[in-house]
Amino acid sequence: MTILVTGATGYIGKRLIPLLLSEGHTVVCAVRDRLRADKSYADEPNVFVIEVDFLKPETLDNIPKEIDVAYYLIHSMSNSSKDFKSLEEQCAINFKNRIENTNTKQVIYLSGITNEKELSKHLSSRKQVEQTLKSKVYALTTFKAGIIVGSGSSSFEIIRDLVEKLPVMIAPKWLNTKTQPLAVRDVLTFLHRALADERLYNQSYDVFGPEIITYKQMLLQFAEVRGLKRHILTVPVMTPKLSSYWLYFVTSTSYKLATSLVESMGVQIIGKQSNVNELLNVKPLKYKDAVALAFEKIEQNGIVSSWKDSMVSSGRLRNNLHKYINVPKFGCFKDHKELPIKDTSKTLNKIWSIGGTTGWYYGNFLWRLRGYIDKLFGGIGLRRGRTSPTDLDAGDALDFWRVIFADKQQKKLLLYAEMRLPGEAWLEFKIEKNKLKQTATFRPRGLWGRLYWYSVLPFHGYIFNGMINKLVSVD
Repeated sequence: MTILVTGATGYIGKRLIPLLLSEGHTVVCAVRDRLRADKSYADEPNVFVIEVDFLKPETLDNIPKEIDVAYYLIHSMSNSSKDFKSLEEQCAINFKNRIENTNTKQVIYLSGITNEKELSKHLSSRKQVEQTLKSKVYALTTFKAGIIVGSGSSSFEIIRDLVEKLPVMIAPKWLNTKTQPLAVRDVLTFLHRALADERLYNQSYDVFGPEIITYKQMLLQFAEVRGLKRHILTVPVMTPKLSSYWLYFVTSTSYKLATSLVESMGVQIIGKQSNVNELLNVKPLKYKDAVALAFEKIEQNGIVSSWKDSMVSSGRLRNNLHKYINVPKFGCFKDHKELPIKDTSKTLNKIWSIGGTTGWYYGNFLWRLRGYIDKLFGGIGLRRGRTSPTDLDAGDALDFWRVIFADKQQKKLLLYAEMRLPGEAWLEFKIEKNKLKQTATFRPRGLWGRLYWYSVLPFHGYIFNGMINKLVSVD
């Protein structure tokens, strides 16, 4: 079959595509920016990458007519736009209009559990999208999941931050809200086993784990899996705004996502029973087993996708990386350094391992200080780290940078700054003629931008000199 996957660079999409390919299907990946598509797809004969922006109907003509099944995996949890709901609905309308003019027989939509009368704006939007996607031309299959537990998921990484950093927590009362977490492995099983299954046509199912537990229990059970002893005191005095700041400063989440999560976590997420587990032969994992499985993937460096790599994890960049790939030459300040290389392979490996737990090779305390300052001014700081300790692809988050271009064959890595700045900044590493060329470029915005550059110039001299020396050394 030929299958369309929307949200192909997202957390679920990146994990679903290999499952579909393993079954011999042809997969059409719809992405807003071709640069963000997985590089391995270029060598895969059954993968076709198309650029589609579902808010721009004219781009939907790129979707081929010969589609059998389409996955609708478009969500925007971090979007804080006032017209968020209407934008989500417009995406669904544009998708539906195009798909009805293809050969598609089934659309599979991943939504959220929406059984409560009072819903967050995001859950309310997802409920509306389901209504919008219903059609007389194709069959709609909807899976409504609660909290998804897996390496790299937003809920998993936020809980991990809280548990591993705070032995004692004074937490908001919404930690007593009940939910039914579901392992990402089970989500993927539901999605790919539903493929062309006519028993599921025009049906909607809640999918959830076997336990009803509170967020507080999730934290404590997570701690048990990690062999940690944690104490949690819930208090009623934390307003939603204070709760959002609590998550923002303690975890790696952005403030926008923290606000959305706090709103959603106040809503009980309990699924309705159905026969879908029996129909698809799925036995969902318990929460502690899902956490243990996630850490197996982490230890094996097997994280396929992470919410941190979403473009909205910083709120600074939009989806099109092409806009930032050409580093400006005029009206900019530059710090350019070159050194001969003793071992090209070692230097390349060091460049590709930069940031995250490895650090920046020199003056790491200054990088951390810059991260703290960024957090204080509403930025993302250094807490996103990186998904893989050794691999980099365009679109990946790298501390408070975004990878714009990464090609080991061309020996070039280009990063764009997502920290709070009075301007724009790029950092480029390139090996040419057995020399490492390291260039920091800053395009200031007004007088404050120029003052900023000169104020940090002494630190740049210290950091960038030390960094390039470490990168070319053979130790």
